Amino acid sequence: MVSPSPSSGASSRAPVAVTSPPQPAPSQRSAGALVAVLAALTAVAPLAIDMYVPGFPEMGDSLGASSSAVQLTMTAFLAGLVVGQLLIGPISDGLGRRRLLTGGAIAFIVFSLACAVAPNIAVLTGARFLQGVAGAAGMVLARAVLTDRFHGPELPRYFAVLSQIMGVAPIAAPVLGGALLAVSTWRAVFVALAVVGVLLLYGVVRGVPESLPPERRHRGGVPSTFRAMGTLLADRTFMGYVLVLAMISAALFAYVSGSSFVFENLHGVSSTTYSLIFASNAVGMLISGAAFSQLASRVGLNALLTAGVAVAALGAVAQVLLVSTAGETLAGTWATLFVTVLGIGLVIPSTMAIGQTLGRSAPGAASALLGGFQFFFGAIASPLVGLFGEDSSLPMAVIMLIAAGAAGVALVLLARPWLGLGEPTAVKAGSENRPS
Repeated sequence: MVSPSPSSGASSRAPVAVTSPPQPAPSQRSAGALVAVLAALTAVAPLAIDMYVPGFPEMGDSLGASSSAVQLTMTAFLAGLVVGQLLIGPISDGLGRRRLLTGGAIAFIVFSLACAVAPNIAVLTGARFLQGVAGAAGMVLARAVLTDRFHGPELPRYFAVLSQIMGVAPIAAPVLGGALLAVSTWRAVFVALAVVGVLLLYGVVRGVPESLPPERRHRGGVPSTFRAMGTLLADRTFMGYVLVLAMISAALFAYVSGSSFVFENLHGVSSTTYSLIFASNAVGMLISGAAFSQLASRVGLNALLTAGVAVAALGAVAQVLLVSTAGETLAGTWATLFVTVLGIGLVIPSTMAIGQTLGRSAPGAASALLGGFQFFFGAIASPLVGLFGEDSSLPMAVIMLIAAGAAGVALVLLARPWLGLGEPTAVKAGSENRPS
C-alpha cells in the first residue's frame, strides 16, 4: 500500500493512487442500490441534528433544563460527529468498512433509545454525544466506500448525490419532527431515529458489501492508519481543499442557524413562510448538484469549485452591501442568500470528490479529515450569528462573507486549482494523480 507523502509546493507532489487494483465498479442496478444506502447513511446525521429542534421548549420543561442547557445537547451531537469521523475514518483503512458500518448503525440505535429515555439533561447530553459518534460512522464511511468502489467521472457524480442529500435532509427534518410532536412528545423523535437506525442496519447488511478487501488495507494496525492521516494533514494541496470545504460549510451553518431569526423576527414572516423560503433556497443546492453532475466530466472539478467559491462569495458580498446601503429587505435578503447557497452547492461535491481522489491511498483518513473539519468549523460558526446581535441581519451576512472569503484564500494559496490536481477523470488504476 502506498501512502501519500506531504507536498509543500508544486514541485513536491507524491502519488496518491493505490498500487493494488481498485475494486471493479458494480453494475448499474447494484450501484444504484449501494448509493441509495450510502445516501441514507449520510442523511441520518442531519436528521438527528434538526428533527428534535421543534421540541426544545417542551424538552426544557420536561427535564427542568434551561434553554442553553437544551441547546448544549445539539453542540454535544456535533462534537460527537467530529470526534467520530476523525476516529472511525482512519481505523476503517486498516479494518475495512462493513464491520464499522454495522457497528455504527447498532450503536446509533442504542444511543437513540438512550436519548428517548434520558431522565435528565446531563444524561441526554452524554447520550447525544455518543449518538453523534455513532452517526459519524455512516457519514465518514459512505464517502470512503464510494472512493473504494467508483472511479473516473462516476465518483463526482455520486458525491453530488450525497451533497444533495445533505442539502435536503435539514429541510425535511424539522417538518418530520414537528409532525411527531403534534401527536407525541419529544421522546418520540428519538424513538423514530432508533427506527431509522434499524432500517439503516438492514440496508448495510443487505446492500453494502465490504469495499476494502484485506490486501488493500493498511498494514501495521491502528497506528499505521493514523500515521496516514498525519501524512494527509501535512499535504498542502489536500489540506487546501479540506479548508475550502470547512470554510464554505461555516458559511452554510451560519445561514442555517441565523436565517430563521432573520426572516421570522426581522421580516415578520410566519414559520410556514420561512419553511418555504428555506426550501426554495435549498432548491438552489439541488440545481447546483444537478449541474455539477452534468458538467464535472466536461468542465473539470477544479473549474466548478472555483466557480462555486466565486458565486458564494458574490452572494455574500451582495448581501452585506444590500443591508449596509438599502437596509433590511425581504426580497433582497432572499435573493442574495439563494445565490450564496447556489455557489455552496457546487463547492461541497467538488471538494469531496477532489479530496477523496487526492487521499485515495487512505480513503477513510481522507474522509475523516474532510468531514471532521467541515463539522468542526460549522459548529463554531453556528452560534456566532446570535452572539453578535439580533437587531440586524448584518452579523449573519458578515460571518458568511468572512467564511466565503477564507474559502477563497485557502483555494488560491493552498489548493491552487490551476494545477488541476485531484481530477478523478485522470485517475487510472495504479497511476499517479499528481504530475511530477
